[in-house]
Parts: sequence; structure tokens; C-alpha cells
Amino acid sequence: MIAASHDDGYWLGFDLGGTKMHAGLFDRKLQPVGHRRKKTRGHEGAEAGVERICNSIEKLLVELDVSVSQLRGIAVGCPGPLDLDKGIIVESPNLGWKNVPLKEILEKRFGCEATILNDVDAGVYGEHRFGAGSGARTTLGVFPGTGIGAGLVYEGRIYRGRKSSCLELGHIPVVPNGAMCGCGRRGCLETVASRLSMSAEIAKAAYRGQAPHLMRVAGTDLANIRSGTLAEAISDGDTVVEKIVRDGAHHLGVAIAGTVNLLLPDVIVLGGGLVEALPKLFLEEVQNALGRHVMPAYEGAVEVKVAKLGDDAGALGAAAWIRHLVEEKTAKN
Repeated sequence: MIAASHDDGYWLGFDLGGTKMHAGLFDRKLQPVGHRRKKTRGHEGAEAGVERICNSIEKLLVELDVSVSQLRGIAVGCPGPLDLDKGIIVESPNLGWKNVPLKEILEKRFGCEATILNDVDAGVYGEHRFGAGSGARTTLGVFPGTGIGAGLVYEGRIYRGRKSSCLELGHIPVVPNGAMCGCGRRGCLETVASRLSMSAEIAKAAYRGQAPHLMRVAGTDLANIRSGTLAEAISDGDTVVEKIVRDGAHHLGVAIAGTVNLLLPDVIVLGGGLVEALPKLFLEEVQNALGRHVMPAYEGAVEVKVAKLGDDAGALGAAAWIRHLVEEKTAKN
């Protein structure tokens, strides 16, 4: 942490995850001033969780010698369905929260503009402004993990639905009458291309004796089969693990190809822990799928990149987004 200058106001970006929360304070040029990370503990309930968010922000300000009056805006990237206009977390299944008016609470507590946005949208916006999508007119971000998150930034704005976020790439149907998805439908992309779905197939292979290295280090417990574990198993010669991950990455690439035919982004940013662990594999499979499935007129029009900002993308993207909204509002008045 470094001491903050008091010459200008500051922007606070907050990344609210199912297991971790991350507060980042940024100056008027959106340069990082300081960060604070802690466990979310969503199981303690929404009221305790919101208080934990507020306490994290307050403690970060104290550590950096920044007064609440210097805050110009706060944005929180949140998982789950949101009412973006009212700033309400409608439901966050991973946290167990429902109908949380987070925008209103933050504005009353800190006396500045506040907003919420989808956590993936925050990360994609961060990559668009400062990372792998910098300079693009349109950036599509795709983040395979436990599920598959995606977001789109079009001409400087986050693409959204009427009241909520959109771009649910993970729930595009890809396998007719396929496996049951967590959303309640069958055959969604997440059932074949998420880390969770691939890990389930890999656990079966390990049980059958086809993945000895993975069996030795992780067993068949899905909780132990993490992104780094998969990369290690592939490196150590578990060919079945590589085949399953490549199959999943191929399915992801086919779905992305369809999205390219629909939206034609300049840049596709692949991110998340699984891509960070296996960047070459994912780039190869996605690019191969685009080569086979993107319509000929669009060949070569899209660049595929690996995300650059890592865990900082969400907080930085959220801070940049609230600054954009506040400056846009000021310009209209």
C-alpha cells in the first residue's frame, strides 16, 4: 500500500466473488492506489455480507489515508441475476442472497454515486480498457471456469439487456437432449466445456485408471481437480486428460464461432483460471474452431488473445465503469 494524494478524487472498484472479495482504489487516471482482499463468507447471509463489503471499503480508505468525501464513485461486480437499473442483486445462488439493494446501501453509507454490474462484465470491461482488448471497437470476453462467463463491450459501453446483463454464452444449447445443466435446461455449453463438466469426465477416467498422475495428486474428488492440477496432469503425460480438455475447448470454440458470426467483435479475450493454466491449448482449439466455423467473409477479421489483467480485471473494470457513468451523467447535466 502507498500513501494517497489528496489532490483529486478516487474511484472504488469491488469484485464480489463466491469465495473472495476484492476492493481496489484508483486515482483520477485509474492508476491503482491500493487493494484489499478477504473471504466473502456468503453463507453468513446478505446483511452480514453487505456489512463485510462496506467494512472492506472503509478499512482500505483508512489504510490509504483517504477520506470518504474523496470518493467519487463505487461500483461492485456481482455474480447472479441483477436489476441493473435499480442496483439490486436479484439472486446470487453461490452466495444465497436475494433482493439486496446494494446500490442504495452504498450510496447512503458513502455519500457518492454507486452502481452494480455483472462480475464478468466488469472483468471484460477492464480488459477492454486496459488489457488484451485495449484499442478494440468491440471486445468479446469469454471466461471458462466452474461455469462459462462472457461479456461484450461495444463502442465503449457494456452490452446489456433491458434491465439485466446478458451474453450467457455458457447456456447456448449445443447438445440436443444432452446432460442436465445447472440452469435447469439440457445440453448447454457448460455441460461440455466448463471446468466442472470436464473435471467430472476426468474423474471418471481417473477412476478407470486412465489418468494415473491425476489420480495420484487429486483422486476423484472434483474439489481437488483444479485448473493447475489439470495442467500438471497433461504435462506429466495423462493423455486422456488432455483429450477431454481439448474436446471441451473445441466446443467452446464452436460456440464462440457462432457468436463471431452474430456480432463480429474485433478481439476475443479468453480468461479465467483454466485459460491461465493452459493458454496455448485454449488458443489452439478456439482458433481452429473459428477457422472451421466462422463464415468465410469474416475469416481473419477477429483476433483471439489471452487476458492480461488476471485477478485485477474485475476491480479495475468496475472502477472504470462507474467513472464512465458519472462522467457521462455530468456531461448531460
